[in-house]
Amino acid sequence: MEQCLLDGVTVIDIDLTTVGSCDARGLDVLLSASRRAGRVHARLRLHHPCAQIARLLDATGSTSLLLTAPVSPVPPAASGGTMGTAARAPEGPARRPDQPVLKDGIRLRRLTRWQAEDMREDIADLAAESVAGTVGEAYHGRGDFLHCLAVTAHRPGFALLVAETTMLVGCAFGFPVGSDGSGRQGLDGTLQEIIQRLTSHARFVVLTQVVAHPHAQHRDIARRMQQRLLTDLRCSLGVTLLHPADRAGQAAFSSWGWQNMGDVVGLPGPVAPCVLTLSAEEQPPARR
Repeated sequence: MEQCLLDGVTVIDIDLTTVGSCDARGLDVLLSASRRAGRVHARLRLHHPCAQIARLLDATGSTSLLLTAPVSPVPPAASGGTMGTAARAPEGPARRPDQPVLKDGIRLRRLTRWQAEDMREDIADLAAESVAGTVGEAYHGRGDFLHCLAVTAHRPGFALLVAETTMLVGCAFGFPVGSDGSGRQGLDGTLQEIIQRLTSHARFVVLTQVVAHPHAQHRDIARRMQQRLLTDLRCSLGVTLLHPADRAGQAAFSSWGWQNMGDVVGLPGPVAPCVLTLSAEEQPPARR
């Protein structure tokens, strides 16, 4: 930034895509540089801040000083889980020329267990809003989501991914089953036997997710998050369990490329869940 000012640059654009957090000292550096730029009739602009940085700017009244025109937040859309739900809104209107391409405006970020704990309330709010006023609301409440997140976070191999613009707009999390190549006891062992019988896969990822909508590319966001989790956990198959009466959730997952395997019996619980599976996309061969 100092070199830009010395070189006479009048607009300094700072891309925060790879910056996961910022503290008060970091903010002071940005504000100081912004003031110096202003004195020489230049401007410093931040682009693609993560949710934490966006909250810091808002709390300190620095948003209007540092941030570019905010990207229109995309309302959350769908949630699903080990026994959850998913709901999808109708397709939005065609993208206007001045509207940012969502794929380019969305950043995916993997969180640790501790980071997930810090953001649990924000994630739960996103989950609750995603099903508010939909048929999925009957199958998934905020408290249920928090409980599911807490239980899943203690699973070996737990992985949580968030999608952000200047705010949290999506979330997907899950855990691997059979990652050590051997069977497990209890629910995981029974589920592993069922999935292996249906798909011939002994290793897979159980996914619970929240996806942003409405937008012409909301399905693309869901697929990106799902495929990223499968890649991170090195599994070629994703599995999710939905309530058999959650038709909207089943339709949403099907639109994202999931295959409905039907209701299965043998798992604990008052109802036989509907099992859906997703195969990892084949990666193009590396160029020589």
